[in-house]
This record gives sequence, structure tokens and C-alpha cells, in this order.
Amino acid sequence: MPHQTHPPAAPAEPSREAAIQEGVAPWYLAYTKPQQEHIAAQNLLRQGYATYLPLYKHYKSSGGRSLASLGFVHEPMFPRYVFFRPGSARQGVSAARSTRGVSTLVSFGSGPAAIEQSLVDTIRGIEQEREQADLKAVSPFQPGARVRMRGQGMKGLVGLVLSVTNQRVTMLLDILGRQQLVDVDHAMLELG
Repeated sequence: MPHQTHPPAAPAEPSREAAIQEGVAPWYLAYTKPQQEHIAAQNLLRQGYATYLPLYKHYKSSGGRSLASLGFVHEPMFPRYVFFRPGSARQGVSAARSTRGVSTLVSFGSGPAAIEQSLVDTIRGIEQEREQADLKAVSPFQPGARVRMRGQGMKGLVGLVLSVTNQRVTMLLDILGRQQLVDVDHAMLELG
């Protein structure tokens, strides 16, 4: 009788419960109703899902003329999307579809699209790096940007950003036919 060889046995996959406990279970993506990312994340969490809503730190002026009016705001990095995964092996994904704030689940083919932990880890790293950034790094007024002056006096004048620090923006303005270097607070500018 000839000797038969069998292909090596595939390694056993971890149980769903073990995968969830170890944090290697896939994430899924809920597409939310407009501006309801926080509501969807909160309601998914109440149902026992693990959730992740990546936030993007950026600079926003309240319209004042001094650094006191500067502020950082945190908005969804991916508007209308929330990452989630079951909190236990017994919890299915389909119940998330009818969660308040959720419009639908992102799907490929007949089922929800699974997202690897490594992608979520990368997004978390970007979010943490951005959170540590100072005003110079997150300012929308980067060298080469066209900006417009706000407030009293020079309102409406358009210039070109040359450099940015945490305190001031240096820009080139065309005033009465002559180019002038002007240093202003971030709060005195808007993208133009």
C-alpha cells in the first residue's frame, strides 16, 4: 500500500470569546446619522459594545482679537463613522444597525466589513500624536496659505503666510501698493 501524506493541519483559530478578551476580535464600522457620532458611540457602549470614536484636535478661534480667544476643539476624525466591536462572544453585530444614532453598518458583500486591530492601533497613534501637537503644528495658517485679516482696522486685507509660531503668524501684506511684513495673533486671521 502506498504511503499517503496529508497536508499539515491548520492551526486552530481562537474562539470568539478568547479573541474578544484578548482584544484581537475585529472591529466594525457604523455609519452614523449626520453629526450623531457621539450619540451613536454612547448608545453602542450602553448596549455592551466596545466603541472607538477617533477625534481630531484642531485650532478654532472664537472670533476675538487676542490669544485668549484661541481654542482647541476636538471633532470626529472621520465624520459619520464610529468603530465598534462586540463586548462578548454572545453579542452579535446586527443589533448595532438599529442603535440610536446609527444609520447603517459599513458592509462588503453580505456582511459587515471587519477591520483589523492594527488599523485601529494606527489611527489611535495618529490621534495621540495630534493631541500632543502645539498651536504651531495644528494651526490652519501654514506657510504659503492665503489668509484674510479679521476684526477692526485691517479687516478684509489679504496676505500670504510666511511663518508661524505658537504666539504669532508672520504674513506678507500688500498695503497701499507696498509689501509689508506683519506679525499678528492667530485669532486675527481666517483662511482667505
